[in-house]
Amino acid sequence: MVDLIKYLKEKGYKVTPQRIAVYDILKNTKEHPSVDMLYTKLQPSYPTMSLATVYKSLEVFKELGLVQELNVGEDKFRYDANVNQHPHITCIACGKVEDVDNDVLFDLLDQVEGKTGYQLISQQLYFFGYCPGCRQNQ
Repeated sequence: MVDLIKYLKEKGYKVTPQRIAVYDILKNTKEHPSVDMLYTKLQPSYPTMSLATVYKSLEVFKELGLVQELNVGEDKFRYDANVNQHPHITCIACGKVEDVDNDVLFDLLDQVEGKTGYQLISQQLYFFGYCPGCRQNQ
C-alpha cells in the first residue's frame, strides 16, 4: 500500500482511508466487483462513506491505469486490479465474472495477427455463457 500512497501523492490525488480501502479490496479479490459490491463490502468499516466516493475512487484508479473497467453487458460494469490484458468470462445467469487463462488468448492473438496481417497492440475479449453452478441448477 505504501507504493499506492506514494503514487497517488505524486500524481496530485488525495490519499484517503476510503480510497485505499477500495483499492485494497480490488487488489485482493478475484471477484471483479461492481460499484455496489464494493460499497456493500466497505459499509461496515466506513458507514459514512457514500456511493459517490466509490465511483470517484474508481475513476481515479482508471485514470492512473491501476484498474480496468469491464463492461459485462447492458452497461453493467465490473472492476479488476489486474490491468494486464486478459480475457474474461461472464455468467449470464448469476453475473459471476472470471478471468480466462491467457494461453487461450495468446493462441487466438497469433491466429488473428496471422489471418489479418495486423500487429495487435491491445484487445478486449469477453465470453458470455453459463457457469458450472448455474448449468447444474438448470
